[in-house]
Amino acid sequence: MASKSASTPAPLTFDLPATLIDKVQSAVRSNGPGPKSVSEVVRLAVTEFDFDTFNPVREPHRQISVRLPGDLRTLLNRTARRKRASLGELVRAALEALPMVRPRKAPAKKRR
Repeated sequence: MASKSASTPAPLTFDLPATLIDKVQSAVRSNGPGPKSVSEVVRLAVTEFDFDTFNPVREPHRQISVRLPGDLRTLLNRTARRKRASLGELVRAALEALPMVRPRKAPAKKRR
């Protein structure tokens, strides 16, 4: 079986925010000697970028499990389909919009 060489072009799929897509498309549409396709814009950006100075900004994440009643799970599933979002995105948005919750007071100890 023949192996693929490193120089063989292959599709690469990734997510971009709409603002970056607009920036890429405007670079393609601009008249002049610049890139003529989205692929050319991405190739140019990757070859020109200084990856040595790149430090990704990542907020630490942890996975948690919670119990939800069936009606809330159904609501999340329907909303996710309607909004074309993941359940995680919906829960994160709901948690971020939640006003600060005051901690509960410890129950008073019963005196005998």
